[in-house]
Amino acid sequence: MKIGMMGGTFDPIHMGHLIVAEEVRMALELDKVLFIPAGEPWMKTDRQITGAPHRVEMVRLAIESNPFFQLSTIEIEHPGWTYTVDTLEQLSKDFDNETQLFLLIGWDGLMNMPKWKAPYRISKMATLVTFPRPGVPEPDISVLEESMPGLSKRMVKLDGPCIEISSTDIRKRLAEGRSIRYLVPAEVERYISAQGLYKNR
Repeated sequence: MKIGMMGGTFDPIHMGHLIVAEEVRMALELDKVLFIPAGEPWMKTDRQITGAPHRVEMVRLAIESNPFFQLSTIEIEHPGWTYTVDTLEQLSKDFDNETQLFLLIGWDGLMNMPKWKAPYRISKMATLVTFPRPGVPEPDISVLEESMPGLSKRMVKLDGPCIEISSTDIRKRLAEGRSIRYLVPAEVERYISAQGLYKNR
């Protein structure tokens, strides 16, 4: 079985996340893609993050129409800060030895991987599937290999899609009372409105 993993704060989840996940699923013939909302991401302690129940519900609403997408709350249920390497280790135990794990990561995340906890172990446990991010230059793999030897052999580089939608911009739009229609699934837009999220950011 081939399983993709897309992690993030998903604050909120948007169409870019879904488009990339579907593109990767088709390109690599994945059996499923796990969407893994972060619990307490250690790299984002400098900003306010919407409560986990809201972020989980928005992901659930966004992916429920795609039978190949699945929600995982493994990081939400983890106490304290969450690290990708710990999530991978747990998932490796949950699946059999024949399961291949693929970590979906944009160029911006890939550039920061040397700062992550145990990046070398991450690149050993999962194949990294990288894709462009608007305004982000392609990372120099030779530099990354200094902390993750053999990375290039455990990586799949995709040329696209490059979707210029960001959760940061969506939060800003909502705070300013602007429309987010077509940036997020309609179900997510309705949920945000009903719950009054992001108005006071």
